Amino acid sequence: MSSVRYGCVCKIVTLFLLGAVAASPGLAQQRREREPNSVYAERRAKLAAQIDGPILLWGYTGREEVSEAYVFAQEENFYYLTGHNEEGAGLIIFPAKHAPAAPTDLPTEILFLPAKDPAKEKWNGVRMSPSDPGIEARTGFASVQNFSGMRAVIEHLAPSYANFYTILPYEKEEGGYPHEKQVVDWLELVLPQAKLKDIRASIETLRQIKSPGELEFLQQAIDLSLDAHIAAFKMMRPGLFEYQIAAKMVEVHAMGGSEAEGYAPIVGAGPNSTALHYDKLARKIEDGDIVVMDVGAQYSGYSADITRTIPANGKFTPRQREIYEIVLGAQNAALAAMKPGEDVCRKGNKSAYRIAYDYINSHGKDLHGKPLGQYFIHGLSHNIGLNVHDPGSACEPLRPGMVVTNEPGIYIPEENLGVRIEDDVLITETGNKLLSARLPRSPDEIEQIMAAHVEEVPSQH
Repeated sequence: MSSVRYGCVCKIVTLFLLGAVAASPGLAQQRREREPNSVYAERRAKLAAQIDGPILLWGYTGREEVSEAYVFAQEENFYYLTGHNEEGAGLIIFPAKHAPAAPTDLPTEILFLPAKDPAKEKWNGVRMSPSDPGIEARTGFASVQNFSGMRAVIEHLAPSYANFYTILPYEKEEGGYPHEKQVVDWLELVLPQAKLKDIRASIETLRQIKSPGELEFLQQAIDLSLDAHIAAFKMMRPGLFEYQIAAKMVEVHAMGGSEAEGYAPIVGAGPNSTALHYDKLARKIEDGDIVVMDVGAQYSGYSADITRTIPANGKFTPRQREIYEIVLGAQNAALAAMKPGEDVCRKGNKSAYRIAYDYINSHGKDLHGKPLGQYFIHGLSHNIGLNVHDPGSACEPLRPGMVVTNEPGIYIPEENLGVRIEDDVLITETGNKLLSARLPRSPDEIEQIMAAHVEEVPSQH
């Protein structure tokens, strides 16, 4: 954690603020499945034990409701600690041992929810509110109060603490800075005398090790993803468009119980196979194309990340098979090295990444006789969980309970040839478990499945 620990034992206040607008129906917006309330409570307790002052965070505001396609999804850290998936909520947690200067009439923790709004519910559906019968048991909080009173509580606490914690502004792949900037601006108005410290590292450390419930959700997401990839194997043929393959995979996810994809589907054929995050899905798949399909389902908020590369016409060319088998060999070599204490960092000589890179660089050549290592242009692995790129550094040692990807690739633009094979791996006490083992990886088995199944697809006019 980035903050300094103090000698005194102070009462901890954990505060989450979430804006008050949304578009999705209330009850439907809660996860269909979630972990027991006690699991979220334990996470909050672990976090509270690490700090010496209040933690103040906002979840997402729901301001995207102006889009007709928008469906609310909770800010990940807020959801990780509460299991609550509606906007407009807040949280304060107090430890058993109070700070000397703090008020003495405070409960252990409070969940704040928006007041009942019948007019809004006519448009957006029934919402959870502090006046709902049995709301305490449903949420797992002994005290559930109206969100409108939260600022007064914060101001009441301000004189008691010199330090408050929040997630300070930072950049991430899918954005993040504007949201945290708004949080900090608001807190500086409410707490002008407080020193704000960053709590993000502490939350992210907790998120790296998955609970049994999280592992179940991840396995569900992975299994749905595997079903979708197998469906794509059976459907694939020249003449289809990339978006049709993606649409079939999304359909399999939804019909199997996935509420969304973990990320926008990537289906790249021919030259598009060499673009890592290709997002157009517009090419007509041609005979002789290789097709990279990086598509993962989300289940109860948890995301899989699976990639397979297959021949459009059901048969690898000799060159496609050569490159594919090199990537597969690199993946197998890296998988054998993924165990507690090892890492997937690009630095160092013994990481799983280095093992995969060295395998690729020592097997096969490009059209100019040069080694292929230069065409492995991304990292080997990242954590998955509530985000497809969940918290975790490639250079930190792997630990039991982490779930990470294993995804070597070779991308040769001048040959219109990209190959990536990506699987999801649970780090165990003694090594690892391949959670996506059911999905074939060998080129022979892929060809056999494609040869045995041809699915009718509407033609394009």
